[in-house]
Formats: sequence, C-alpha cells, structure tokens
Amino acid sequence: MELSTLLHELQLSSSDKPLPSSSLPPITELLSQLRKKLIGASSDSEKSSLIGQIEHVFQRADPDWLFSQDAGEAELQAAYSGLVCALIGSAALPLCEDDCSSLPASAYQSVPSRAQPVCSALTALLRTLGKGVCYSGLLLAVAPPICVFAVTHFQDQAWTSSSSRSAAHSLQEALVTAGGWRDSPHLLMGEEKRGGIVGGILDVLQPQLTKENWHRCEAVKLVFSWTLLQVTRPSLSPHLPRLLPPSLLFNDHFRQENCILGVRCLHHIVLNTPAADLCQFNTAEVIYQALFKHLYTTEAAVIQPVLSCLLDLLLVLEKPPSALAPSSTPRKPCRHDDVLRLVLTHMEAEHKVALRHVYSSALPLYVDRMGVAVCRHLRRLERVVLGYLEVRDPPEETSRLKILEALQKTIRAAWPRVECRVAVLLRCLLKLLLDVSSDSQLSDPVRQELMNQTTLCIKQLDDVSKGRLQPLLLQVDSSCCSSDVVTCLQTITMTTDR
Repeated sequence: MELSTLLHELQLSSSDKPLPSSSLPPITELLSQLRKKLIGASSDSEKSSLIGQIEHVFQRADPDWLFSQDAGEAELQAAYSGLVCALIGSAALPLCEDDCSSLPASAYQSVPSRAQPVCSALTALLRTLGKGVCYSGLLLAVAPPICVFAVTHFQDQAWTSSSSRSAAHSLQEALVTAGGWRDSPHLLMGEEKRGGIVGGILDVLQPQLTKENWHRCEAVKLVFSWTLLQVTRPSLSPHLPRLLPPSLLFNDHFRQENCILGVRCLHHIVLNTPAADLCQFNTAEVIYQALFKHLYTTEAAVIQPVLSCLLDLLLVLEKPPSALAPSSTPRKPCRHDDVLRLVLTHMEAEHKVALRHVYSSALPLYVDRMGVAVCRHLRRLERVVLGYLEVRDPPEETSRLKILEALQKTIRAAWPRVECRVAVLLRCLLKLLLDVSSDSQLSDPVRQELMNQTTLCIKQLDDVSKGRLQPLLLQVDSSCCSSDVVTCLQTITMTTDR
C-alpha cells in the first residue's frame, strides 16, 4: 500500500497520488489517527491489517518526515509512545481474576498470532530509528515499553509459540542495535554518559506491581525478575526503593514458584547492593525477617535458596562469629546462632531425602562461618552427625559426605570441646567404615570417597586426643573387617611417634 493511499483512508489526504514530503501532514497527526483506529478496531483481522499498514509506514516513509520535530520533541515522543502502547495493547495478555490459580493454556491461544505482527511493526520502527543518531531521545522514550513487550513474549510460556518467541527475540535484538548498546544489561544500566532504561521499565511495570494487581498478569513477575537479575552494582542501588517491594511481595506469596522467584530476587539485591545501603532504613533486617520465616517450611525447593541467601545477608547484618577477636567476656549469641540452631533442630527430625540433602549441603558452610562459636551448638550438632551418618543415602551419598565435611570443620574449629566426645564419634565413624566397605550398592568412586573422608575424621580425632586412639586402632582384628578398612586405619597408625 502506498503512503498516499493510507493517508487517504485515514482522511488525511484527498488525493490518491503520491504526495511530496512537503505536502505530507504532520507525523504527529498521522500517529494520533493510527492510534485511534487501532484502539477502535472491532476485530482481530482489522487490527492485523492496520498493524501491517503501520509497519509499511515505518519501512517506506522518509525518516526526515517520520521523525520531524516541527511540532516539538515532547509532542513527537508522546505521539510515538501512544502508538507504541496501542500496538502493544493489541497483543495484551488476559488477566487472572484472583491469585489462587493460573489461567488455562487455552486462554492464551490467540496471543502468539497477535504478538507476531506487533513485533514486526515495532522492529521496523526501531530499524528506521537506528539509522539516525539524532533520534536518541525518541528511542529512549519508546524503548522501555518495547523492551517489556519483547521480554514478555520471548519467554517460554503458555502465551508464546516458537514463532512468536523468535519474533520477540528479533525485536529485542533490534532494540539493542538501534541504541548502540552491547547487550541487554548494557541497555538496562547504560553507562556514565548515557543512562539505561531500567527506570523507564519500572515506570511501565509500576501500576501492575502493586499488592492487589501483580498476580493478575502472569508475565509481570517474569519481566520484573528478568530486569532485576541483569542490573548489578552500582546501578542497582538508586532503584532499590522500587525493586525491593515487589521482591518482598513475591517472597511472601503462598505459591511455591512465586516464593522461590522472590527469594532469588532478594538474593540478587543482597549481592549487588552495598552494605551501607542495605542497612539504611533497616532494609537488611526487613529482608532477614522475610527470609527467616521460610526456615519453618518443609519445601526443599524453598529452603535451599533461602539458606544460601541468608548466608550472604548475615554478613551485612553482623560480623561473622569466626572473625570476632577473642575476648574475656562470653560472646553473645547472634543471628548466625539463630539460623544454625533452627537448622540443626529441623535436621534432627527430618526424614525427607530432599530436605536432608539441602540441610546437609548447607551445614558445612554455616559451621565454617561460625568458627569457634560453633561450640554453642555442639550438643545438637553431635546428634545430627550421629543420626545422618547412620542412614544410607544412595547412590551418591550426598548427605553423608556433607556431614563428614561439617564434622571435619567442627573438629578444626572447636577441637578443645570435641575431646570429650571422641569416644562417641569414633564408634560412629568406625561403624560407618565397616558399613561402607561391605555395601555392594555403592559405586567404587563413592565408596572410596566416603572411606577417605571418614578416615580423615578419625585422624582428626586422633590429633585431638593427642594420639591416644592409635593403640586402640592397632587392636582392630583384621579378620572382622575388610582389607580396605585395615588399609584406612593403617594410614592413621603409621604416623610418627609423639
């Protein structure tokens, strides 16, 4: 379709003949008419036809006319922003009625076919914009809603298809190229001379990120998290007041996938915000309380990221107990103690394999952080060690190996207090050696690793007891155990005399 024909249909020209640039109506008038017709379209076919015409205009029209600022830069930006929003609105996702359930896949059936022509039209606009260096102001005005739209539709979700995802990826690439950005993080954060569009994206998302509305559109949380997780230091801090509340909303939601997403967002904030900013207005404490309550859940998928995030957050809230200088007064219990105490309490009674894996994997990290202060938890820790080493965990024996690692760190950090527990621990470790050596279900690498780590624990106990275990180990009857066990014990007894 010729531009003059389109203008005639829009009643902006009375002639069907091609018009010279000097006779064309103001671009802002055309954009306004296109926006009104797009919003007023009564059927998908009418919208699709009109979107094709808009794409044609962006591809064929003279850029000097398309981006003419005769009406003023602000009016031009407003006109383009209005049309872009109308285009995006024609492929909007249906909204959920409440936060109790998701929409069925059938509700999104028509979205991919409506999104593809919109992607094509916006890509045409960006490619034309990218040809002129003087259009940067206009590009920054339309970039945020376009980026939100592209991110919404390149997700592998119920409202996308392979073709719509491909079109959305092309749109995102066109946006990055048009502004001369290196990649999406550069697009969001910008650089010293030119800021990014993260603030603009948050402006677009803000009306939908309220407590009442965020769960109504499935894409909002995905676009927000995609944006947040690509913004790093030092660009994150200025936007913290707008990034933190939605993250806390996700974290507090009863649906597991939303909760995990919220924890992931909070962890990213903790890692990419200076401690001084996190401590301001008690922000770090708010995050701590929001995470700590999840330690009472029984979902391994939630506990694992929560324990990882808390480990980093605690460094913001307080000095690690292992780094505190010795003092004549007893160290006061701190948040590290609160977390470790609760973890050990739950570990004692835990029988779910997935949760045992999560807890045992986190325990060495927390013991290492506690240092000598782990003495406050030795009674619980001893019960956990004894309980976990007695239970098989095939095929990888993850829990047992991690508990042995935690025991090694505990012995190194709190050896004076371990001496009185040597007999109990030695009995458990020797039994473990015997059980592992005769377990036919274990692969050779796993069996060897278990025996090596167990032997190292026994060697540490021997060091703690100043070599008093060696005479006992020499009395082990080789006829009652395998040669592998004897070999392991020999590595301990074949030491220099003390």
